[in-house]
Amino acid sequence: MKLLTHNLLSSHVRGVTRGFPLLLTASEVKINTVDFNQEFISRMIPKMEWGVLVDAAESIGHRNDLPKELPPDPQSNEEFLKKVHHVLLEVEVVEGVLKCPESGREFPISKGIPNMLLNEDEV
Repeated sequence: MKLLTHNLLSSHVRGVTRGFPLLLTASEVKINTVDFNQEFISRMIPKMEWGVLVDAAESIGHRNDLPKELPPDPQSNEEFLKKVHHVLLEVEVVEGVLKCPESGREFPISKGIPNMLLNEDEV
């Protein structure tokens, strides 16, 4: 699971009002080389929860010098965009767990795929 995906997921367990951000614990992480696409990264930054990305990257040991706050005019800073690209697209959680911050429900990540399926009593 890429951290880009993590930034978009939330828990939909019955009774949960804000199941975001999911807490991320990784037992296996790998790095894949992906071609840098400055335009794509520039367009994604405003759509993400920046603090959530930084915290998730830090929780798995791959913060890559990302600042806690977005710098002014991030789209024009190529060095910054390359750091974001690395964290968003090259860092992959292969095995781990996503945990709902409200209910404590855990969703496993296996072979890079988060299983967000709910049990019948959770719908």
